[in-house]
Amino acid sequence: MSTHSGDAGSIRNIDSFSSVAELEDIDFSKLPKPRHLNIERQGSYDERSLTDTQLGFSPHPPSRAENFFRALEHFDGVYSPSKRSGFTTPRSPFGQGPHPMIAEAWEALRRTLVHFRGQPVGTIAALDNSDEKLNYDQVFVRDFVPSALAFLMNREPEIVKNFILKTLRLQSWEKKIDRFQLGEGVMPASFKVLHVPVRNTETLIADFGESAIGRVAPIDSGFWWIILLRAYTKSTGDTSLSEMPECQKGMRLILSLCLSEGFDTFPTLLCADGCSMIDRRMGVYGYPIEIQALFFMALRCALLLLKHDSEGKEFIERIVKRLHALSYHMRNYFWFDLKQLNDIYRYKTEEYSHTAVNKFNVMPDSLPEWVFDFMPVSGGYFLGNVGPSNMDFRWFCLGNCIAILSSLATPEQATKIMDLIESRWHELVGEMPLKVCYPAIEGHEWRIVTGCDPKNTRWSYHNGGSWPVLLWLLTAACIKTGRPQIARRAIELAEQRLSKDGWPEYYDGKLGRFIGKQARKYQTWSIAGYLVAKMMLEDPSHLGMISLEEDKQLKPVLKRSASF
Repeated sequence: MSTHSGDAGSIRNIDSFSSVAELEDIDFSKLPKPRHLNIERQGSYDERSLTDTQLGFSPHPPSRAENFFRALEHFDGVYSPSKRSGFTTPRSPFGQGPHPMIAEAWEALRRTLVHFRGQPVGTIAALDNSDEKLNYDQVFVRDFVPSALAFLMNREPEIVKNFILKTLRLQSWEKKIDRFQLGEGVMPASFKVLHVPVRNTETLIADFGESAIGRVAPIDSGFWWIILLRAYTKSTGDTSLSEMPECQKGMRLILSLCLSEGFDTFPTLLCADGCSMIDRRMGVYGYPIEIQALFFMALRCALLLLKHDSEGKEFIERIVKRLHALSYHMRNYFWFDLKQLNDIYRYKTEEYSHTAVNKFNVMPDSLPEWVFDFMPVSGGYFLGNVGPSNMDFRWFCLGNCIAILSSLATPEQATKIMDLIESRWHELVGEMPLKVCYPAIEGHEWRIVTGCDPKNTRWSYHNGGSWPVLLWLLTAACIKTGRPQIARRAIELAEQRLSKDGWPEYYDGKLGRFIGKQARKYQTWSIAGYLVAKMMLEDPSHLGMISLEEDKQLKPVLKRSASF
């Protein structure tokens, strides 16, 4: 997913971009014919867990979420290839007739399609022509995810397949920024199709971060690419794409980057500000929850997609080890509820050795005043960031929703996240779903943390702004936890204004009452996010392509005070 801050004008700087015009493109007619899976609930493609590596831990009783999934078992986790979503001819899942926004949204989404050599390869970020385009006329990897899911749910997988293969080609290109070469596995933040009328040619031009305002490479693009490859495979039952040598190599290159050993003593992934959906300086450098949750989900998806050949087995072993360490670390040190709040409030500092309870030397005085009133009796969430003497107590929507969908959150933790959203509905949802983070930073803290960023003023953009695209993530999390009524309530709120306001990118204000100061209209992922949310409510089996069930082989959560 993306927010957009690059300069499209710099696209003529050929040295800083990657062109694939001269490459022999993939001939889709010569690809292996799709091989469909015989999917059964008891041994489905998605349920190949760490059992493959002969790890064993005792199971526990079924959770509320698991019981909800069992009620949906007749869907088999995918929908029939012969079944097309009812949303091309819209109808309401609640027996109230079609909602006029659905047809409008599909029409708008189709207008965003980008074609390369006659084939659809993605959707541009926005259709707004009221202002300079900047890089909103490009296809962003993270932005395309909700569009891809909408097309998959509507039985139109070809565009998703084309997108996966085109971005894979771009990954293999040499990536240099100011004479410095990026890692081989880095996926582009975005790409565009450059038409040259004189030569009657089309060229793909990729941005790996060299044109973004902060000049930061996107860490999340590679993770979203793996997640989308698994969604395509799950939705279509076609394993031939993921089994292509090129796709297998692409996954291994991404994994090589994020699984590399270094000086870090944590299993989390160290990254800079601006490397994710929050692509500007917002104090999320270090170990932001969004990247850690996407990292966890991408690892689990890769575990399902990698072949068990000589090269694949090596990565599978590394993934299994990392998943155990990462799940332990995140469920213990990033988890925050009333009990943990009270523990931190009473922390001792300057503790040494492996017996330390306050392992990161966090100062109790660093607890912000707002968090004492924000934390409900029943509820919790994953912190925004945890590192040496640092706990970012802000609530971030994307990271917490992905934690639920990937089963990084235990069933109990997932329930508490939903309890928090219900308890703090006014603060997190307000009049337009959904806060990207809470609360906003302001005053002197805003000046220090954002560098006086005029776009990230309080309750705007990434600083507490409301983003309609997050609606699909909330809906998916609600369905997985057996609480679709929460999503229905949020969608009904969005339907009151989203179309009338022209499908804005984001909203401003504590309650999301105002269209964002610099928000683009007809933002593609706002449109696609709404469609995906509606289709998932109509047919909960769609959730299977973006959700991973709990892996019983991962160690259960341990107490925070336990020694290493």
